[in-house]
Amino acid sequence: MTTFQRIIAFIIVAATTTSYAADGTYTVIVSQQTNKKAEWKKVVQTLVAKHEAQVIVFDGQVGDSLPKLTQQFPKYVCFVSTPNETTTEFVAAVHQLTRKLDDDPYTDTLWGILTGFDAANALAIAKHREPLTIHKVASGTEIALQCCTEGLWYDELVKNKLVQKKRDTTAKQLRGPDDTTAALVDTLNQYQADLFVTSGHATQGDWMIGFRYRNGFFRSKAGQMFGVDTNKTRIDIDSNNPKVYLPIGNCLMGSINGPDAMALAWMNDVGVKQMIGYTVPTWYGYQGWGILDYFIEQPGRYTMNQAFFANHHALVHRLGESSTSAGDKRGLQFDRDVVAFYGDPAWSAKMANGQNSFEQTIDSGRNSMTFTITPNHGEASFDTVNNNGSQRGGRPFVGFFEQRIKNIKITSGHDLHPIVTDNFILVPRPQKCDPTQEYKVTLTFEIID
Repeated sequence: MTTFQRIIAFIIVAATTTSYAADGTYTVIVSQQTNKKAEWKKVVQTLVAKHEAQVIVFDGQVGDSLPKLTQQFPKYVCFVSTPNETTTEFVAAVHQLTRKLDDDPYTDTLWGILTGFDAANALAIAKHREPLTIHKVASGTEIALQCCTEGLWYDELVKNKLVQKKRDTTAKQLRGPDDTTAALVDTLNQYQADLFVTSGHATQGDWMIGFRYRNGFFRSKAGQMFGVDTNKTRIDIDSNNPKVYLPIGNCLMGSINGPDAMALAWMNDVGVKQMIGYTVPTWYGYQGWGILDYFIEQPGRYTMNQAFFANHHALVHRLGESSTSAGDKRGLQFDRDVVAFYGDPAWSAKMANGQNSFEQTIDSGRNSMTFTITPNHGEASFDTVNNNGSQRGGRPFVGFFEQRIKNIKITSGHDLHPIVTDNFILVPRPQKCDPTQEYKVTLTFEIID
């Protein structure tokens, strides 16, 4: 039996032998001490009403939720936690817990941690229902504007470099200011970006805007966010439109170490409904930067939560590959449990439909499915869209299933080395693209009732 055959046999057995419940697609997990607080219990109750959710209350460690969570096996899990509970260790424990619902090595449910500067902030996020379609993007680092409806980015590496794309035009390089603090504040206050992206040096309490040249800062204090330029002038941020935030290369932006933490200010003061963030200093970058590969560079295909987990599935897959070097495995292991996802995981924030290098479809019948990848841009269809950052490109194709499945049998496409679990399919990206070929995997299965 080849290594590939052993992997497929393992995945099929894992998906076949696990028991699932059908009476819920959303579970809220909360500690007993938090659930006893009236203002935080209201957050839980809001999510229950919003999603017809089940609730698991744990007394002790979040990992103690495993038996009940395995029994429920929901599509989404929301961990409601106070800022004091939302430590680096808590984030890691959530990652580890949600990989233990069955025997495969992948995260088994789409989760998010719902916290806030205070209960009122968390409640506002929980109550928010209107889906977000992202048309306006602003960034402090280079991004693939050709995949966006409109947007702009200021270069953290090259002083005065600004690239802007207006609707129905191509991106143009312009000259930006020496100090971009006020300009970036303006993208939030006046431009009202739907998505904000950052990289570079950061701590729990500030973001250093320039990486290779002197620039200003974003800073937070007591749940409020503001800019401080190179003249030490404070520039207030007043931006309430619902948005999402991707600090894909920042150290510690997801670390909540007290009431002055940046993560809390983004959610409390800047209208952020979902965000990710490293809870530790970052150096490898796979789980941060790779979200751009799925979210921005495949516009309209994934919600931000799905993009987070597509990238995490890619990380776990690469970690298990025999061809992955020892150094890369060390980096992947470092990244695996240290990036938080904050917000309601079932809330939908998607890029507006845009330029995709390939089409990706799942055609599903009652007991059969075909996963198809169709090149759109000739031999370049599978090339990396944008190389800025760390560990970019080469991500596998990932498709999520609407319903959980079992008794999976792959009937064609074995040469593409697919991985199929109960809730997603992953196909490694070929090194070369044959633009005359449709890449297909077909399988049969049973729906888990």
